[in-house]
Amino acid sequence: MFPSGIGKRIVVFGGGTGLSTLLRGLKRHPVDLTAVVTVADDGGSSGRLLDQYDIPPPGDIRNVLAALSDVEPLIEQMFQYRFQTAEGLKGHSLGNLMIAALTDITGDFASAVEKMSRVLNIKGRVLPAANQRITLHAELEDGTIVTGESKIPVYGRKIRRVYVSPQEVAPLAKTLEMIQAADLIVVGPGSLYTSILPTLLVRDIRDAVLSSRAKKVYISNLSTQAGETYRYTASEHVQALYDHTGQAFIDTVLLNGSDFSRQVKGKASWPVENDLEALQKLVPEIVVKDIAIVVGESVFHDAQKVADWLMEYIEKTG
Repeated sequence: MFPSGIGKRIVVFGGGTGLSTLLRGLKRHPVDLTAVVTVADDGGSSGRLLDQYDIPPPGDIRNVLAALSDVEPLIEQMFQYRFQTAEGLKGHSLGNLMIAALTDITGDFASAVEKMSRVLNIKGRVLPAANQRITLHAELEDGTIVTGESKIPVYGRKIRRVYVSPQEVAPLAKTLEMIQAADLIVVGPGSLYTSILPTLLVRDIRDAVLSSRAKKVYISNLSTQAGETYRYTASEHVQALYDHTGQAFIDTVLLNGSDFSRQVKGKASWPVENDLEALQKLVPEIVVKDIAIVVGESVFHDAQKVADWLMEYIEKTG
């Protein structure tokens, strides 16, 4: 881990593949990294552990720990290994089981994450958005209430709003401390309603972000998500962030400028439209750069390009 006070302090919010990709790029730079990760996942291995051990879901936490780890590749591969055939273990990842075991041993999920961070020699710190289970709910445009992160995209209807229960859940004191000390706050990339917003819906975290004097950057998703943000424009993503936090708070939006639509033709997702005129009414600064990379038929953020730009940004604005 970086010693306190070394490098600029960057706090990143989210979960899923997008957050892990970004962190793999940022960890190569001499910055003090903090990842605040959603604990609203209730599907797959995480969901089964929720039922069996009554702990926050470890899946997104596991992926972020792996992204920030500084161990032999084989150790990381083992940590991410998912059992395919063993009865009772099928579908579980070894890392999820290790975090569950450490939670049982220590009696505390956040302590388990901290100890696993040491085992993996991560660069930075990983903090769950809460030290307890959080349930994500969505109100759809027809008034239907859907409960459970994994169930929300299945309905395929426009989401009016999402909210969490319990509403008075308390974040870790360390999370608030790092937000207050941050030089830069980064939101995204990641699933808007099921990865990013659940971290900002924890009331004390939201208030800390809104009151922070750090610059705040939103990294736009490359593609919309079927069942969640299908055909959303860049400004609609930002507007959803504002609607859920109660005020405009983004200083800069980073958009992708490259066209990858032909390379991922036939996919259910849709490239996020850069509706610059509408976006200019919501944020002070818009930056458009070629930050997408296509692997097979999937598109990802180029971790190094995004990380390099963030370092330029923090030097320019800090």
